[in-house]
Amino acid sequence: MQENNSNHSNNQLQPKLGLRAASFLVISVIIGSGVFKKIAPMAQELGTPWLILLCWLIAGIVSLAGALCTAELVSMYPNSGGEYNYFQKIYGRFFSFLYGWASFAVIKTAAISALAYIFAQSLNSLFPLPVLDSDATFLGLHLFENLSIKLLAALLIFLLTLLNYRGVQFAEKLSSVLTYAMLAAIAFFLVVGFGSDKGSISHLTTPAIGFSADLNGWTLMKALFLASLGAFWGYDGWNNIAFIGEEIKNPKRNLPLALGLGTLGVMAVYVMINFVFLYVMPIDFFIQLNATPNKIAAVEVAGQLSGTVGMVLVASLILVTTMNSTNSSILMSARMLYAMSRDKTFFKQAASVHPTYNTPDKALFIQAIWAILLLFSGSFDQLTDMLVFAAFLFYAATAVGLLYLRIKLPRAERTYKVIGYPVVPILFLLFCISICVMTLINQPYEAMMGMVLIASGLPVYWWLGKEK
Repeated sequence: MQENNSNHSNNQLQPKLGLRAASFLVISVIIGSGVFKKIAPMAQELGTPWLILLCWLIAGIVSLAGALCTAELVSMYPNSGGEYNYFQKIYGRFFSFLYGWASFAVIKTAAISALAYIFAQSLNSLFPLPVLDSDATFLGLHLFENLSIKLLAALLIFLLTLLNYRGVQFAEKLSSVLTYAMLAAIAFFLVVGFGSDKGSISHLTTPAIGFSADLNGWTLMKALFLASLGAFWGYDGWNNIAFIGEEIKNPKRNLPLALGLGTLGVMAVYVMINFVFLYVMPIDFFIQLNATPNKIAAVEVAGQLSGTVGMVLVASLILVTTMNSTNSSILMSARMLYAMSRDKTFFKQAASVHPTYNTPDKALFIQAIWAILLLFSGSFDQLTDMLVFAAFLFYAATAVGLLYLRIKLPRAERTYKVIGYPVVPILFLLFCISICVMTLINQPYEAMMGMVLIASGLPVYWWLGKEK
């Protein structure tokens, strides 16, 4: 039942979600589209099945290390805003603003855009949309490319924002139902895949034609890093649960638990799904698939397993997962804009809390408008590579912050301490730095676009400070 907010302060969110709901939100926001689509570009880069599985495993371990580092910090500072909240305590107002602005400008909004884009692509594979493409460009951007898919994705963002406007409990209940349906469908896909007579262990041990001798030394490292961008997109979102700290019951206990349990569960699911892909079809199948960007690997594998019925079922599964992940991302990311605005480091309108629904109503719609603009500006792969680069800049800051607080405040209350300290945060930090450097070298356009969007916050910070 929606709680009327007449008895509460008009700018305060209320704790309503327990451990199960929080864990489900972690799972629902992570399992989106990456695991179903990214195997094709990863196969193109790596050419060897076991390297693809290794990539997903490494990305999972790194994401888990990041989740454990985040868990310690949110156990100390469990208020709304996640990294924005504890960056302010560690680095001060300016750096926390930069993170919040980066999340608004690219990290979280581009994730919402990319997820909605894949939802529309999946629906298009079930019910072909009318072709409305145009070659017209604006500032070098193909705004009207795949126009019908972009329009449908924009409609999804708008409708889910309306749903979240009506209340966190209602949105969370939808997320729980969709997560149960998603996990049941994934389990069914895995059972059918493992039991298929098309499957062969030889597919897992046979490299792609012409790739066997090409990868070694620096070339191998470069290919692994490029492929891992796809895997990290698949895992992105594990930190989102910290954004709604004020709405979690007993957050010092439940937030770290939800982060760890949710990320571990997703890691197991991802490795198994990719194992089935590579067990059922040879790697050359996925390399050929990479040449047709509007095709989704999971749908094509399902088609090989059980024809049109399989393709329809998996396309439906991706509709559920992407809708679920988009919904959870919208729900959680808007809370950071609300926290920033409450601290007067974002437009003051975003500090509004709806008097009846107890949601950050204006923050939700500001986020939706920008996510829709990003949606029209780029392709799925450009958006995801740009946001992974920007996100890892700040994940590195999380690891540094944890190490700093252990030295500066050794006796501060921590209801959770990261396992394997200091090795885990140091390794996580080194990996973050490596990902950023490799992206700058190999994908300078995406990296520079990410940095430009982050830097666009500087005049906003100056203007807000002047206004204040």
